[in-house]
Amino acid sequence: MAKVSSLERYSDEAGNVIEYEGPAVPVNIVFTGRDNTVRIASDARIGTLSIQFDCDNGVASIASSKGVPAFSARIRVGQDSRVLIGENVSTTEPVGISATEGTTVEVGRDTMIAIGVQLRADDGHPIFDVRTERRVNLSRSISIGPHVWLATNATVLGGVTVGSGAVIGFGSIVTKDVPNNCVAVGNPARVVRRDTAWERPHLSLVRPFYKPDASTVPRTAYWALTEGPAPRPRNVWIRRLRHPRRTLAAAWAALTR
Repeated sequence: MAKVSSLERYSDEAGNVIEYEGPAVPVNIVFTGRDNTVRIASDARIGTLSIQFDCDNGVASIASSKGVPAFSARIRVGQDSRVLIGENVSTTEPVGISATEGTTVEVGRDTMIAIGVQLRADDGHPIFDVRTERRVNLSRSISIGPHVWLATNATVLGGVTVGSGAVIGFGSIVTKDVPNNCVAVGNPARVVRRDTAWERPHLSLVRPFYKPDASTVPRTAYWALTEGPAPRPRNVWIRRLRHPRRTLAAAWAALTR
């Protein structure tokens, strides 16, 4: 096992390497296996960074950043797995990221990550069906598109793709794909508003301090209508069929008005 406490160019006899040409930055990088690679742009803004390589053939990559807060993370990389962070990805506090069993967690450029966010391609421990003895919680990759806002305490689970320009609301747990330019909230997260766009300027830190319309902020290239058909609302009467007494009472009330 090898521990690296300062971010700088590094290599060892086990084939583990750090590719970095920028100024030295305090980090905590642990290589337990072989042939793992850390690749960080020389102009990446790094805050608190911890990377744990448990196995072999893992990759952690962080692209350049400019004009946004620093990127901080606690990253675990398993066998044959990758964590890829795009340009100008920012965090308020360290984001937790885990990729194991050959999965990839990819975060697109200009994504904004708030406090307490988790991106988990795996569950950490296996769960088996007792009858078949087969795994029921296989690890699956995660793809976060460009210019996504992950709000406080949001969690994205394995097998999920989040489209560009999306907003994942406070405390949401994302278990299914989320389309572009929408707001998704809840547990499990569901789309509550389509055809939306968000921008980085803070409401109280960046003038003007009232922002009632789009003319008050610089507009990025991520304004678009949400792709795909909107989900059809479930018929209220179908829901009421689960409660026939309530359905009959409602029907009688409607007829006697």
